[in-house]
Amino acid sequence: MKAKRFFGKLAALTLTVAVTVGCVFGLASCGGKKNVNYAENNTTIKIGVSGPLTGGAAVYGVAVKNSAQLAINEINEKGGLDGILFEFVMTDDEHDPNLVAANYANMLEGGMQISLGTVTTAPGLEFKEFSHDDNVFVLTPSASGDNIPEYDNAFQMCFADSNQGTASAKFFNENYQGKKVGIFFKSDDEYSTGIKDKFLQELSSSFTVEEASFKEQESDFRTQIQTLKDCDVIFMPIYYTPASQFMFQGKNTVKSTAIYYGCDGLDGIDAIDGFDINSITQEVSYLSHFNSGATTGAAAEFIDKYNAAYDEAAEPLNQFGAAAYDCVYAIYEALKVAKAAGKEFSVTTSASDFCDILTEVFAGDFVFKGVTGAPESDGYSRISWTAQGFVNKEAVKYVVKECTAE
Repeated sequence: MKAKRFFGKLAALTLTVAVTVGCVFGLASCGGKKNVNYAENNTTIKIGVSGPLTGGAAVYGVAVKNSAQLAINEINEKGGLDGILFEFVMTDDEHDPNLVAANYANMLEGGMQISLGTVTTAPGLEFKEFSHDDNVFVLTPSASGDNIPEYDNAFQMCFADSNQGTASAKFFNENYQGKKVGIFFKSDDEYSTGIKDKFLQELSSSFTVEEASFKEQESDFRTQIQTLKDCDVIFMPIYYTPASQFMFQGKNTVKSTAIYYGCDGLDGIDAIDGFDINSITQEVSYLSHFNSGATTGAAAEFIDKYNAAYDEAAEPLNQFGAAAYDCVYAIYEALKVAKAAGKEFSVTTSASDFCDILTEVFAGDFVFKGVTGAPESDGYSRISWTAQGFVNKEAVKYVVKECTAE
């Protein structure tokens, strides 16, 4: 069983600017089949993930599914890892933690050996306990909660919430001094409150701050809009659906020159059915680790491959997908490192054994060159991990839409 980590100070980010339940089907978590190797009949190495393929957060899950599968296809077309092929499996959790137990059980009993965990944080907090009990390696593309990598079998490709809050505050301190800041957050969501709390801790005391919150199922934001209407910058550590509703409802009330600034949850806001982002006069931007408008480097190559493989309009790419693409390749490269170091594994190696192999690599001095993060001179970003499972790479402020107020 993997140990619990000690959480010290989260790894710092360098910010650059680029304008562009109980018992689960007898599984180990219930004390039932702790030593069963469900992969004993596998013919491929199976990588699994639980995420929203339907519901309000589906744009994230679909991009993860497509991008991970794209990476799997590319690796297999090149012969896999010395002839060993990979398989990707995804189950729909609708961004609902109550569906995670069944999803996890189905994937593990179906032979899952390595996991991308979950796409979003709330389900991820459930998933982490099961994967910890069964010693399953997790590298999540986008479950950003600070407690997701609580145990040493788990790592993040995305920035942890506190790091997002810290990096956003740093950007505000350096670029928005003298401006009135509003915060629109979801009070019953760990992702939102975690980022917001860290943001306020790191924000300069010279700012005037107004806060307005909402809860699950709320969609009428007239009261919150009145509270924040005179703010120069409105920080939105929330997902894109309520953000778009706020923007639409407040487009004739909120200061036309205001800046909407979010975190990774805003990715995809320009691709929501029925929401015309160009009808919003305000600037819309967010902290990101992927520039979906990149025209050069590895990110641009990935974007072109994704758009050639999938319907860009129906299944748009976002940073969640890019991170999943990096996750698959990082696991592949880590297994190559392990093999070169003399580790032995096959398509029937147990999830627990794979976890021991991969944890040793990721917790060491492993460096991965990916498409997420600010690129270096070779077009790739430099990605590594802390002992606590947090990712180290450069962040980018991405402007989705510039201000069009006259």
